[in-house]
Amino acid sequence: MFDFQDLFQWDRFITPTIIKTFYWLVIGVIVLFGIYGILWSLAAMAISPFGGFILLLASLTSIVVGIVLSRIVAEFILIVFRINEHLGAIRDQGGMR
Repeated sequence: MFDFQDLFQWDRFITPTIIKTFYWLVIGVIVLFGIYGILWSLAAMAISPFGGFILLLASLTSIVVGIVLSRIVAEFILIVFRINEHLGAIRDQGGMR
């Protein structure tokens, strides 16, 4: 993890260490909204069975798409920080010559 002192120093990034926590929080929010959508679509089936069924499919699809997109965003953020680390290593190798 990171120390409290890392918040006041700019030598090390803290985002790569906390991105996993934010990823799981986003997954939780997506699942909660998905469950809400499923329950709402089941209630809508009492009024219009076809409309409720379409809402049910949309809710299930949005859960899957939301999880995949949140993973892609989290990996993109980690890739940007990894590129920064590799560029720093290349810069350090060039400074030794």
